[in-house]
Amino acid sequence: MLDLKLIRERPEEVEKALSRRNGGYSIQPILEIDQRYRQVIGDWEALNRRSNEISDLFKTGKAPKGQIDALRKESKDIKKDSVEIEACKRELEEKIDALVFAVPNLPDASVPDGPDETANAEVSHWGEKPSLENPRHHYEIGEELGIFDFERGVKLAESRFTVLMDMGARLERALMNFMLDLHASKGYREVFPPILVNRQCMMGTGQLPKFEGDFYKCADDELYLVPTAEVPVTNLYRDEVLKQEELPIYHCAYTPNFRREAGSAGKDTRGYIRQHQFNKVELVKFCLPEESEDEHERLTRDAEAVLEALELPYRRMLLCAGDMGFSARKCYDLEVWFPAQDKYREISSCSNFGDFQARRTNLKYKPSDGGKARYMHTLNGSGLAIGRTLAAILENYQLSDGTVKVPSALVPYLNGVTVLRPRGQADPVGAGVQL
Repeated sequence: MLDLKLIRERPEEVEKALSRRNGGYSIQPILEIDQRYRQVIGDWEALNRRSNEISDLFKTGKAPKGQIDALRKESKDIKKDSVEIEACKRELEEKIDALVFAVPNLPDASVPDGPDETANAEVSHWGEKPSLENPRHHYEIGEELGIFDFERGVKLAESRFTVLMDMGARLERALMNFMLDLHASKGYREVFPPILVNRQCMMGTGQLPKFEGDFYKCADDELYLVPTAEVPVTNLYRDEVLKQEELPIYHCAYTPNFRREAGSAGKDTRGYIRQHQFNKVELVKFCLPEESEDEHERLTRDAEAVLEALELPYRRMLLCAGDMGFSARKCYDLEVWFPAQDKYREISSCSNFGDFQARRTNLKYKPSDGGKARYMHTLNGSGLAIGRTLAAILENYQLSDGTVKVPSALVPYLNGVTVLRPRGQADPVGAGVQL
């Protein structure tokens, strides 16, 4: 969340920055309630001072004899008024918290203006797009290979849940292990967190309260299925004060993820791109404020390294202010090439949140010089979305005879399998596996 002191002292600057986001946000309600709150605080402090004065008069025996009854009555009235003011104070605190928690992060100065994805800026691109005649969609390839079972996914759950069979399941697992191993080699400590989290965790990373309807929630408990490993991993150190010497901290985590995808009806409903349940490896960083910009660039490069190892063409996009997520102050999207769609599709978002999430989770560090504890900065990015990576491999590595080549980086994770073949197609010795 934003610093209330910043909102109070520089309201015009805050509103100008927020106006860059799609639709803008008014902070006037916050300022109005904050003014009332400070008035109530002043009244509450004045009552406490007067209560202490009366108490001292009685303790020291200096209460004028002719005013003893009046002072006792005044003391009783002060206690009554204090109860009412305390209740008013709590009510205003709750209102301020609710309003501040609903305000998004301020875009970084380097973020371009724009209302939506059409204003995003390409920063770089990598790899050669495959030359394919009449490329098939990943879902067509997957069904022919027998690795996607969309119908049984619907039977077991509902639409946009998919069963992976045989080499589909093995590929998904191979990608997960490959990504985790690659990130571990770069210094990320692996975490395997719970996939159910409490409301405080969801509030801390910014999923709630704004996006309440987007997530799956347990009926009998205040627990949510994780929409991304960012949520539990960022909350690992919630309400803790770490030592400066402990930073930066790098974590990587695999989790299944669950999203209702409210409002996305009609978008990518066919295939394995936009699922209600999907697997992902997440990268999360905790660092010093002065290092977060450099750490953001390094985190993005770590996500790009996965695509480069798999030899998948991609581009890096700097998101405009109107297209950024709620909690981000700067975000790069990595988009992988899909030949059948003839366009790039998002496969990772790498975000720098500044101290936005740290304020929501009360996440601080103690400077080595012994100064006052400060909020650290948090960052995260997909490293990568496994299902979309699998789909991209099927499209980019498809061959004219119906087979799909396995990226060389994955061959060791598939016991030497180099080619995926449709069911019933003969498997030449040493060429791969017959599904």
